[in-house]
Formats: sequence, C-alpha cells, structure tokens
Amino acid sequence: MVRNILGVVLGYVAMFAFVFISFTVLYLILGADGSFEPGTYEVSIVWIIISFIFGLAAAVLGGYLCVLISKNNKAVLVLAALVLIFGIAMAIPVLGESADYVYEMRKNDVSNMEAMLNAKQPAYMLILNPIIGALGVFAGSKLKKGKTI
Repeated sequence: MVRNILGVVLGYVAMFAFVFISFTVLYLILGADGSFEPGTYEVSIVWIIISFIFGLAAAVLGGYLCVLISKNNKAVLVLAALVLIFGIAMAIPVLGESADYVYEMRKNDVSNMEAMLNAKQPAYMLILNPIIGALGVFAGSKLKKGKTI
C-alpha cells in the first residue's frame, strides 16, 4: 500500500517538476514574443506544439516512475485518474471566464511569473491536456520492462 501511494505521489511530483522546469526554460528561449501572439497573452502556435510535447513527455515520465516504484498497475490507474480529474478541475474555471482578456494588451517585457499568471490557452488545449496526460501516464507505465502485479 505504501509503495502504491509513494508511486502515485512521486509520479505526480515528477510530472509537475518536469513541466515547471521545461516550460520555464521554453519561455526563456522563446521570450514573450515567441510564446505569445503579438501584443496579447494568447499563447502562440509554437508554444502550443512544444507544450503538447513537453506535457506528454511529463506524463510518460510520471507513469513510468509510478509503475517503477509501485510495481502495480492499479497505482498507475490512480495517477492517470488524478491527472484527468485535476486537469479538468483546473480547466473548468478558465473555460468559464469571459473573453475580456482579448482586450488585455501585453507589454513587450513580461517576466516568467507574469507570463504564467496571464497566459491564455485555447479551449481545446484546456480540454485535451488532461486527456493526453492520462493517456501519457498509461503509455509511460508500459515502458517498464518485466511483469507488474
């Protein structure tokens, strides 16, 4: 039981850390002009594509670590469910926001923290990210060689 809990927790922490670090580095590389559409906080297509790849990689890593530690596919199912539930729970308030942000103009020089707080993803990404994350967790769990319980 302890291994299952540890596998789920460490898998989720690894996903969070991977996303945080990779998105921070990505923002430092792309800057505000490469990360956002001109003059807005709407993320660019480049950001969407690369964040999709990083998000999937994070989910695969989380699933792999979860099964490696827990040695149990049930723990992977719990992690995938948490990724799906938390992702949907975080998307619902954003999907319900008004579109007033369209009129919010972005300054040229935006800090990483300001970018994280104000970035606006398309609705389809808010819906797809948790689904892709859950599927990535399952895919990562299959990378572990050997038999799981």
